[in-house]
Amino acid sequence: MTDDMDMLSDKMFLNLQPDLWVKYAYFSLKSLPAWYEDLLLRIKQLDEYSEELIAPASLWISGLFNPMSYLTSIMQVTARRDNLALDDMTLKTDVTNIRDHLEI
Repeated sequence: MTDDMDMLSDKMFLNLQPDLWVKYAYFSLKSLPAWYEDLLLRIKQLDEYSEELIAPASLWISGLFNPMSYLTSIMQVTARRDNLALDDMTLKTDVTNIRDHLEI
């Protein structure tokens, strides 16, 4: 068994995210099972979005791996479509208590 495999098994035994996984995914203080469940939800959101490539009516913004890039691209697409200055664009967010995004 290599040193990397040994460190991987130690981290998994302690319910911590292995360093190599965090390097390619995202940092979190959650335990390994909670982190993995969160990762699956993030992947599910990306899969749903990539089916039609249409901006969703509702979005789990903190579930994106790079939320600022997504928000910037939304502003760029809108500015080009409506022939507006990108520097004059602002973002508007509506926070709701709806837990199921399909209800929106």
